[in-house]
Formats: sequence, structure tokens, C-alpha cells
Amino acid sequence: MISATELRNGATFRVDGQPYQVLEYKHTKLGRGTANIRVKVRNLATGGVVEKSFISDARVEELATQTRELQYLYKDGENAYFMDPRNFEQFSLPLPILDRQADFLKEGENVRVMFADDQPLSIQLPLAMIFTVTQAPPGVKGDSANASFKQVVLDNGLKTKVPLFVNEGDRVKIDTRTSVYLERIR
Repeated sequence: MISATELRNGATFRVDGQPYQVLEYKHTKLGRGTANIRVKVRNLATGGVVEKSFISDARVEELATQTRELQYLYKDGENAYFMDPRNFEQFSLPLPILDRQADFLKEGENVRVMFADDQPLSIQLPLAMIFTVTQAPPGVKGDSANASFKQVVLDNGLKTKVPLFVNEGDRVKIDTRTSVYLERIR
């Protein structure tokens, strides 16, 4: 058991049999009485994000997790499939749990997967990833007065907005948290 005051960003715990990971932590103390701990958490079993509050002396069950490097294989309509390259064991995660992270998966890429009790719970993507632009409309001269961005399709099927100078075949770095263009890679 751990104290609710130890639930910092990234911490994992279990309440009512459900595994959670802390996304945001806020400690509030108003005058007399005990402090309140408010956390925004992701349910690792369903993928849902909720807010929970605890009094400062509350205790929750700690969730022991391990992170393993797995290779992403493919996704079908319901699951994303991963393989451990050391023993070729395969795992699947439901797409609703992965949410927007599934858009950034590229076949053959290694991904960090969080496990608890030998069950995969979630993936941890790098903050930015590099993709190749597969479809891009031409940037028309004179468009820069109003629209300085155009929509392109990346090699994983993701659509995003990039500056007009980005062309088909260019490699671009994309922020995995916001899907926003960061820079063109030469």
C-alpha cells in the first residue's frame, strides 16, 4: 500500500481491482482539516480517463509494473499485436485502450509495453517519431498569405498539417502527444 500523496505523474496503482496510471496530480490544502489529492488517471484495463480524489492520509494498492521492448506486428479491427523478439511470444492489446497511440504504430518498430501480472496494459511511445510523407498536395505560390499549412498523409496512414514547403517523400518529425508537425528531417 502506498500513500495517496505519492501518486505522482506516471505512478501506477490499483483501486477496486482496476489498474490506473496517473496523468496529472494536484494537491490542495484549504485551511483546517486534511488536504485533498486530485488525480487525473487512465484506467489501464479500459483506456478511459477519469478524475479521482483522495484525502491526504488515504492509501491505495501499489501496482507493480514492468516495461518490455516488443516489436509491433499489425492491427486488425479490434486489437494491436506485438511480439517479444527474444522468445517470439505474441501479445495483443485492444485498440480502445491504445486510443490515439494506435495511429503512430509502424509495422516492425519496437515499442515499450507496460506489463502487470504478465498482462500487457499499455504502450509508451517516444515523444516524437519520424514519418515519411506519402501524399502531399503541391504548395501553391501565393497561398502563404492565408493558409500556411496543408494536410498530408504519412506512411502509417496518419493525416496531419505541415508547412507548404513539405513535399511528398520528405521525412517529418511528429509530436506523438498532439499529432503536430515539429520539423522536416533532412
